[in-house]
Amino acid sequence: MALVMRQFIFDSWNAIMDHRVNPLRHIPDLQVRHMVMQVLAFMWSSIFAILIADSVFAFGVSAIAHVVFVAGIVVTIATFKVAERSPTSFNFLSGYHSLGRNRNYTMYRDKHGKLIKVYLPEGDPGGEHE
Repeated sequence: MALVMRQFIFDSWNAIMDHRVNPLRHIPDLQVRHMVMQVLAFMWSSIFAILIADSVFAFGVSAIAHVVFVAGIVVTIATFKVAERSPTSFNFLSGYHSLGRNRNYTMYRDKHGKLIKVYLPEGDPGGEHE
């Protein structure tokens, strides 16, 4: 009986919270799905805050908690997806270049504050630690 109840809770959770299972799976853009889930989280946190505490303060705390929680889940899932699709994205040490050196120039300001583009020598390996 406990195993049946556990499976029921697991399936119920996934039916609502898992973007691959719930009806939002039909929205192709993951960012749009995330936004819709955020709107739903705000809605439900406001409903529970009003029902439980009849207080705007409770809604604020609940809304912030939902945003932080859902954003943490989204960042984690996005990181996992990047690691799955493009594991070389995490090769920070081999061929590291700072953004400025990656463009073969870097930007500096002169003593008057004017922005100057300084081109780097051909074949310069770049990086801040040379």
